[in-house]
Amino acid sequence: MVSGAQPVVLYWDASALVALLVAQQRTAEAVEWSRRGRVHLLSSLAWAEAHAAVARLRRLGGLTDQQALAIHDLLQLPPWERITDIPEWGVTVELALRWDLRGADLWHLALAKSLQVSRAELRLLSFDARLADAAAGEGLAPGS
Repeated sequence: MVSGAQPVVLYWDASALVALLVAQQRTAEAVEWSRRGRVHLLSSLAWAEAHAAVARLRRLGGLTDQQALAIHDLLQLPPWERITDIPEWGVTVELALRWDLRGADLWHLALAKSLQVSRAELRLLSFDARLADAAAGEGLAPGS
């Protein structure tokens, strides 16, 4: 559940973003986080992963074409600040040695850590257990 300090800048990974857009177990929590941060960062990778997940759900019959298009439209509107930054290469290597993460999750963590240099208040919201643990370990969890 949502607790701790209110984040000012919230970087969303795909697991949190999809939970916000498609009804599932953690949707209520995602909705609450969407109301708490002042700036909501959406990387090009999270954007692509969310669209891939929505398209897959549509193909499998979990969403109608109309629902999938509505979700696409929601990703074009505020509160999203779409960013095209990439993680620092050295940060990515350091984090890879420290955390057991899949490639895309490592990329999200490294980008959040890289962006935190200029935005100290940045926090990473993820509903993926391994990425959330790594974010907490790096001082990037929303409640830290």
